Amino acid sequence: MKFGHFDDIRREYVIEHPDTPLPWINYLGCEDFFGLISNTGGGYCFYRDARLRRLTRYRYNNVPGDCGGRYLYLRDDDTGAFWSPTWQPTRTELEAYSCRHGMGYSIIASQYSAIEASVRYFVPLGQTLEVWQAVITNRRSSPAQLSLFSAIEFCLWDALDDASNFQRNFNTGEVEVEGSVIYHKTEYRERRDHFAYFACSEALTGFDTQREAFLGAYRGWDRPRAVEEGKSGESIAHGWAPIGSHQVNLRLQPGESRTVTFLLGYQENPPEQKFDPVGSQTLNKQSVHPIIARYLQPDEVEKAFDGLQHYWNQLLDAFQVNTPDEHTNRMVNIWNAYQCMVTFNLSRSASYFESGIGRGMGFRDSNQDLLGFVHMIPAKARQRILDLAATQLPTGGAYHQYQPLTKRGNNDVGGDFNDDPLWLVLAVSAYLKETGEWGVLDERVPYDNQPGSEQPLYEHLQRSLRYTIDRLGPHGLPLIGRADWNDCLNLNCFSDTPGQSFQTTTNREGKVAESVFIGGLFALAANEMAALSSRYGRRADADFYRLSAQKMSATVMEHGWDGEWFLRAYDALGERVGSKDCPEGQIFIEPQGICVLAGLGATDGRAEKALASVRERLATQHGIVLLQPAFTRYYLNLGEISSYPPGTKENASVFCHTNPWIMAAEASLGHGDQAYDYYMRINPSAREAISAVHRSEPYVYAQTIAGKDAPSFGEAKNSWLTGTAAWNFVAITQWILGIRPTLDGLQIAPAIPAAWQGFEARRLYRGVSYVIRIERRGRGNRVRLEVNGAGVEGNVIPIPAVGVREVKVTAFLL
Repeated sequence: MKFGHFDDIRREYVIEHPDTPLPWINYLGCEDFFGLISNTGGGYCFYRDARLRRLTRYRYNNVPGDCGGRYLYLRDDDTGAFWSPTWQPTRTELEAYSCRHGMGYSIIASQYSAIEASVRYFVPLGQTLEVWQAVITNRRSSPAQLSLFSAIEFCLWDALDDASNFQRNFNTGEVEVEGSVIYHKTEYRERRDHFAYFACSEALTGFDTQREAFLGAYRGWDRPRAVEEGKSGESIAHGWAPIGSHQVNLRLQPGESRTVTFLLGYQENPPEQKFDPVGSQTLNKQSVHPIIARYLQPDEVEKAFDGLQHYWNQLLDAFQVNTPDEHTNRMVNIWNAYQCMVTFNLSRSASYFESGIGRGMGFRDSNQDLLGFVHMIPAKARQRILDLAATQLPTGGAYHQYQPLTKRGNNDVGGDFNDDPLWLVLAVSAYLKETGEWGVLDERVPYDNQPGSEQPLYEHLQRSLRYTIDRLGPHGLPLIGRADWNDCLNLNCFSDTPGQSFQTTTNREGKVAESVFIGGLFALAANEMAALSSRYGRRADADFYRLSAQKMSATVMEHGWDGEWFLRAYDALGERVGSKDCPEGQIFIEPQGICVLAGLGATDGRAEKALASVRERLATQHGIVLLQPAFTRYYLNLGEISSYPPGTKENASVFCHTNPWIMAAEASLGHGDQAYDYYMRINPSAREAISAVHRSEPYVYAQTIAGKDAPSFGEAKNSWLTGTAAWNFVAITQWILGIRPTLDGLQIAPAIPAAWQGFEARRLYRGVSYVIRIERRGRGNRVRLEVNGAGVEGNVIPIPAVGVREVKVTAFLL
């Protein structure tokens, strides 16, 4: 069953049924102010940090689902009937409904009792506010007397404290009302530097700012007393639960439309008024009055919306393809790239599966995300690299997460995820390949954000690699620490007492758990470092890293090969993990992909064997599962991974993040059909037809799809904020389509399916527009290039200074 359709011309997904299997969401904002919005108006917004600057409340795992958000109510004052034009929260059966999720905006439209409503939500560029532009139209043959109510529930800024510290928070709520603007100033007397506001373009009939006054006792958002009675209480919150609600009366003639605009925003006082211990307790509303006045004007709203569309068109136009497959075109040209930008903004901090409270920005996550957005926003990618490097520890290790508002490492999580540092090398390498801007390596960056500890970024990369070299186990493989890429594979656990477990770094024989995966990752990163060191003029360093990669590769091949595939690890007792000798968890996906991408086994047939084992043992119709056989009980020596039921999350689900590693590995060996087949199995657009099974949004990737051992095989979870977005973009564009940036220029090395006779692409690269036409011609393993009519040796297009390059590619493929 399908719940909507793609509108590729408008770059929108159109939802046609409000009761989607799960809330299908979108993101508003692309700079400092962000919002999550569902297809029924649910969600919340925040300034920069989803925990520390939360404007509105949202309760996860609430019932009914997706309860809390941007609510509007329409009331027919002649009959007393009322409904929500976004369906939630009244869930009235509407005569018509649609939700158009677009690039940074959503438009929800409906009709009930011949009253048509359309609400457009977006965040203007350069602003810290949401615009809700509601257009109400009377489709009746007689006049309509209506009341329009708005409703949001303010969060008391720190979302964790807001959800837990009730003895304080029920006493701190404060608001001010001035004309048609409601100001939320809870804790303003303490902080004195920021506040929220909720403004309306119309003169108000009434308002409410106290939740109970608006809803009534023992009532929910589905039937607020103020809406039911058609009269706001004009309440002023003093403690308890502050909200914002406007009431506007509308009398519409037949066919008449009225536009009512609401603004929900964040404002900080001018710098001279911040943190003044004897400053005035009065809000500096003058600072926000011009902004409110501007965006309550319909023509300014249109200009802002046009600017937003232009912004997204520019970003997406950096890479466009025309292939024989609509699902590939749709994801590459629109939705995959868009999702990569959302992960740039938010890492893993705030989705309908991430509360915005605990994780902040991930070090590993954000470095991997950069691979998918660096071509669109290279300047911002550069700053992201420097921000990440500044959270690195002097040892070369890294905080696993940091808070976006403060850019400080998260001590609650700490470091000791021993793969983390290596991803910084891969991110910087990707940036240099994309831009050729070598000056970034000279940028002085502190460690742990401590003044006086600044070192060139190049030194940070060296310490990243040194961190692994200094932490090798008894087999010469890298120590896994708390975990490697798989946070749930915790191998330094054991106990002398049955039923008791604890974390340690060594076992009774002085051995520690080792990761084959990090071994492959190190080989990959060290070879990248060797290449950039050579170009950077550090020849001795290049030789050292090249030799280090060779040594690690040899170690992995000696101690990390199980006969038909790569081992996963050695646990704290020195036992193999991911071996044919294990009763469960005999083969894992991660080392098969990363080790092959690092070139291990390429010359002796072992890479081919490893990928054949993936096809035979891990591939399913819904994607490649993470491991097999699934763990059917808890294993103390493996940790959290075995705590999940079989087929879910890290215990043998289709963990979509790792599937592209296998796609890229297959493509690197010239297996175009197999690489593309894997790509299509988890492609969201291709899965739209099975939305009732998939359940998550059909326009973005999910982190995980239930594996074959789960009763819900094929069901997706944890959509939007996942490294799946970046890695799938890399797999399809750089490995399958084969348009790959290098330090020396743009490489063309396609590994496309046999059924394709070719494709076209437009790629902006280092300021030059490349128009690439690829034509398949016979079998082989090479391409022939013509650039502006002249033949080019090899498969790398030399870097020109300026202009447009017409590239004709004749491909002889396996």
